[in-house]
Amino acid sequence: MSDDVMIFLKLCPCKQILTSFPPAGNESCPQPQTSEHLAAIEIMKLKHIIILQNKIDIVKDSQAKDQYQEILRFVQGTVAEGAPIIPISAQLKYNIEVICEYICKKIPVPRRDFLSPPRLIVIRSFDINKPGCEVDDLKGGVAGGSILTGVLKVGQEIEVRPGIVSKTQDGKIQCKPILSKIVSLFAEQNGLQYAVPGGLIGVGTKIDPTLCRADRMVGQVLGAVGALPDIYTELEISYFLLRRLLGVRTEGDKRGAKVQKLSKNEVLMVNIGSLATGGRVVAVKADLAKIALAQPVCTEIGEKIALSRRVEKHWRLIGWGQIRRGIVYKPTTRDEDS
Repeated sequence: MSDDVMIFLKLCPCKQILTSFPPAGNESCPQPQTSEHLAAIEIMKLKHIIILQNKIDIVKDSQAKDQYQEILRFVQGTVAEGAPIIPISAQLKYNIEVICEYICKKIPVPRRDFLSPPRLIVIRSFDINKPGCEVDDLKGGVAGGSILTGVLKVGQEIEVRPGIVSKTQDGKIQCKPILSKIVSLFAEQNGLQYAVPGGLIGVGTKIDPTLCRADRMVGQVLGAVGALPDIYTELEISYFLLRRLLGVRTEGDKRGAKVQKLSKNEVLMVNIGSLATGGRVVAVKADLAKIALAQPVCTEIGEKIALSRRVEKHWRLIGWGQIRRGIVYKPTTRDEDS
């Protein structure tokens, strides 16, 4: 039996507000977004953390050591205190093998749920047809993402929610979930007959490729027909705000500005799964809020969401919440392969 293990590194789907490069050796620490990343780690309650000190190939030894001390001071008293700090050069691939060894030997493989109905959150989608392709040679769209539960198989009938979102003549939102079939499964360049939770999976379907072009399906949920969660247009959440604004540059040792309370009719960026959408605060009471979503979302009660506010032309993380209830949209019809 082979001892080889395939390791997948998954970026946060909400990369427009929460993803940047590791601390670079030629920059001071923390950079504005680094505090935001640490707050996101605490929200997600991650236990296994690695700190990568990048670009050490373009600084002197003394500078790298000074930044190492800055990183130690920054993580002191946080969930990242005691996490290993690995100096690397991503360009020259210095110490990449050390990262792989640490992941394989120190981070336990999480328990997977293979028995529940399959569910995949879509974080990428593609039209793989080349320009000028003949009609007979056209292939369906491809959805890429991570399987949360269950097992997907080639030939399986699937449903995609919320599906095709449009508005009626009177301005009401209309959703048509998409019914299709899996024609192929891929992990990297490896063709699969079935796919299980963990890692990134490419799902070849019979869906109209124009619906999948340029990540148009990001935020959708793919799974077994009739087994996906409800579609919501408005959410009631219990929320928690950070004490201070993160991700904004401050002079010297000045602390970030305090995060102001949510106000009625305020527009926030709401991240739910892989979906990033606008949300208008309809009502606020104590630590509860009602948010009307600009785009319907397929989610479930108890799901955690991230809240961001527009600050200096950028969306900045201000807190998180948990879905308590919401207004469910009942789709009337489904589009087969669209």
